[in-house]
Amino acid sequence: MSAPILRVDNLEIAFGANPVVRGVSLELRAGRVQGLAGESGSGKTVTAMSVLGLLPRTATVSGSIRLGDTELIGMRSRALRNVRGRRIAMVFQDPSASLHPQLTVGHQLTDHMRRHLKLDRRALHTRAIEMLDRVRVPDPENALKRYPHQFSGGQRQRIAIAIALACDPDVLLADEPTTALDVTVQAGILHLLRDLAIERNLAVLLVTHDLGVMSAIADDVAVMRNGLIVETGTREQVFLTPAHEYTQTLLAAMPDSAPSIHPPHPDAPSATAAASPSTATPDQEGTE
Repeated sequence: MSAPILRVDNLEIAFGANPVVRGVSLELRAGRVQGLAGESGSGKTVTAMSVLGLLPRTATVSGSIRLGDTELIGMRSRALRNVRGRRIAMVFQDPSASLHPQLTVGHQLTDHMRRHLKLDRRALHTRAIEMLDRVRVPDPENALKRYPHQFSGGQRQRIAIAIALACDPDVLLADEPTTALDVTVQAGILHLLRDLAIERNLAVLLVTHDLGVMSAIADDVAVMRNGLIVETGTREQVFLTPAHEYTQTLLAAMPDSAPSIHPPHPDAPSATAAASPSTATPDQEGTE
């Protein structure tokens, strides 16, 4: 197995006297999706936000978060800004909140490419079209001129993914990326993330409370409770033979009692397959 691109070791986060993350350790590897599951308040989103230094100043963070040989905890703000978007990108839960309502998609997509990649206007335009086309946004050239409110929820999340990946980062943090979407739209987004991880050799951290989402695309799974990781393993190990009582309780609470373990990539349905008549296409997305 390849060396981890991102290594979180003994991460501790507290707000005042209240610890919210306790001794968390994770490893993200290229081409693999690491799932981080847990109920609301378990500390999973705080863990993801700490990687990019996005926690409020009231947070106390200790331990180690290393991107290759570079330590991120304690990194100066200016240096960290060069990591954000370029080496590590993030997709948030609600694309309506993460996309600026008064800026065109083209402006938002090219903004940090201009800063990080130093491309000229023509090259920026070409790459922006390529990125929208890759995430299957219809008519990408026209889409660049439009505003976020003119797209459906599923299309907005695809645009957010395109923006996140525009500078070819090594790591993608996806915080509940399908929670705000219709169930039929979720499948297309999940297949897209799975495909992108493989074709771009991208290390993905998928944060979710939804074990059904986790079972669809994660290669490895960590289960959090009260700031602690209580179980880790491959997807098959955690879902088919859970060792911890809490994991067993979560799985038993799922509607079907036992999750469906989808076959791993490349046999998993691709983003192209997700466009079949039986599922939502980008043009149909957004009937939330």
